[in-house]
Amino acid sequence: MVYYSRNITQGVNDTETVSGLSNWRLIVRREADHVIILRGTTCDVRAALPDTLFGLPVTALERHALSPEQRETGGEEVLITCGGVPAQAEWNTRLVQDLTFPSGLTRVGDYALLNCVGLKTIRLHDSVTHWGGGALMNCRQLDTFFLTRTGAEQGESLAFFAGELPRELDVTVNYPDGTVARLLFPEYQEIYEENCPAHHFDYVISGAGYPYHHCFRQKQLRLKEYDALWPAYLGMEHEPEAAVRLAWQRLRWPAELTDKAASRYRAYLQAHVPEAMDWLLKTGDAEGLQFLLSFTEPDHETLAAASAQAREGQNTAAVAILIEEQHRRFPAGALKSFDL
Repeated sequence: MVYYSRNITQGVNDTETVSGLSNWRLIVRREADHVIILRGTTCDVRAALPDTLFGLPVTALERHALSPEQRETGGEEVLITCGGVPAQAEWNTRLVQDLTFPSGLTRVGDYALLNCVGLKTIRLHDSVTHWGGGALMNCRQLDTFFLTRTGAEQGESLAFFAGELPRELDVTVNYPDGTVARLLFPEYQEIYEENCPAHHFDYVISGAGYPYHHCFRQKQLRLKEYDALWPAYLGMEHEPEAAVRLAWQRLRWPAELTDKAASRYRAYLQAHVPEAMDWLLKTGDAEGLQFLLSFTEPDHETLAAASAQAREGQNTAAVAILIEEQHRRFPAGALKSFDL
């Protein structure tokens, strides 16, 4: 593959095109052994930045690199296309919803993603050692992360996300040995309320998610400590649907899960089977439903209601699973009106 570029500082007009996974207009700086992205914009809703340019790894995003408010800067301009750019394409990183970072990225500059208001999902390797101030500022929809561990040592990215974003976060961690952990960090809010008689502001934390977002030690997450927060979480005012998802995800992807913690999560889901089934049917997760049924014992009414919901949603896989479960557990009273 050959990359073509135009040196902006010298004004050379020999811009050409290179094939890539996504459409990008980049301004970069080439160093001896790596490339830094100074500015970038895309017309794709789901976009992946290149791992390499000019045969060199892409290792950094500069200040304001992907912010929609682009600033003039010197460097080399690179146009990357994926099957050609649509004629009416709008180049604006405000529209990006799903962003994949370069696999060798180690540095993200200040305000690098400022005002990427549509961004919901980030996919990256756990190799970033520096996150600049305000890197995720105004990314108000960002709540989903896919993090690939690159070695035995845990990086600091997860601690950064949890500390910067008080909203509910759904994080999938892929380990080098193929193990997967999927973690939910419940939402919380920090509020300053004016106390007029005392002439000061009161700092108030609401929501049960604060301990989860701040359970890191030296920016490292220990899953045993994460699981140890569960009893206290249930003792606070929490969102039951979030608790269902947290418990189910830890059981479904049980990385470093102890028997004691697993029994607590199973007990909660057994007590909230209707809510768990409703969530899984709404997401169309038939395999997840099968997993739930492997360790819970829903009553006849719950199974019948779930079967009706699955049929209404035309989820034939879920209907089959639920009918089989009804016949297995209640052979004499199993409903016979649900056909695949």
